[in-house]
Amino acid sequence: MSTTQKPPPTWDLIIEPKAALLDLNISELWQYRDLLWLFVKRDFTAQYKQTILGPLWHFIQPIFTTIVFLMVFGKIANIPTDGIEPVLFYMSGISIWNYFSACLTTTSNTFVANAGIFGKVYFPRLVMPLSSVMSNMVKFGIQFILLLVVMAWFGMKQHYFYMGSSWLLIPLLVVMMAGMGLGLGIIISSLTTKYRDFTVLIGFAVQLLMYATPIAYPLSFLKTKSFASWFTWNPLTPIVEAFRYSLFGTGTVDSLGLLYSGGFIVVTLLLGMVFFSKVERTFMDTV
Repeated sequence: MSTTQKPPPTWDLIIEPKAALLDLNISELWQYRDLLWLFVKRDFTAQYKQTILGPLWHFIQPIFTTIVFLMVFGKIANIPTDGIEPVLFYMSGISIWNYFSACLTTTSNTFVANAGIFGKVYFPRLVMPLSSVMSNMVKFGIQFILLLVVMAWFGMKQHYFYMGSSWLLIPLLVVMMAGMGLGLGIIISSLTTKYRDFTVLIGFAVQLLMYATPIAYPLSFLKTKSFASWFTWNPLTPIVEAFRYSLFGTGTVDSLGLLYSGGFIVVTLLLGMVFFSKVERTFMDTV
């Protein structure tokens, strides 16, 4: 009687716990790119699924915020706008700020909002915050189109429309804003699994950070102020100022400031991914 030994089973995928702190396995995200695009589509459609105006809210919000800024900072406070048409000045700052704040607030709630999915099926957890950043980029694109339409209207009215080589900086600046929001968001998301106070703090902190960033005023307005140096330490400041320069060709680009912002983003992303990787091992016990 002969016995044949069965060959050992072969597996397509072996899921193992991450042993090292820096075991990030970024390449795994590419294997789940189809899932990433699925989450991007879900985030964008689910937000306005049962609304009347739908994506039109992306137009309404910056328009009304621009009107408020125009009345408060332009008419009442009489803050200059560095020779830029006030409507365009405020709308450009609001557009790039809305993208950053949306990335930060959505990614900061990753673990808490998706605990049900994370507890049932395996996939790289970084897919969720990345999908939020990409879906918010679609929203930014809609608001940027509105900004271009308003710029074209003022261009026809004034018989002048600036479009120079500085426009090539815009994609880089948008990616920098995405990296800033993603890095800070996943750090806060890692902390909120244990300390829920951060979910309350984040909304308040984002509002304060907006006023510490030259959204409603130019950085030149603060140069004579004693506290101006504190605003230059804000890594968002060079990005916002460069964004306006890219669009309107007014002012200068602070190259050292952008390098500082870039370094801050790299450090924040690395720290965020390390914290995120550490927390995802045990977050189901604390969420």
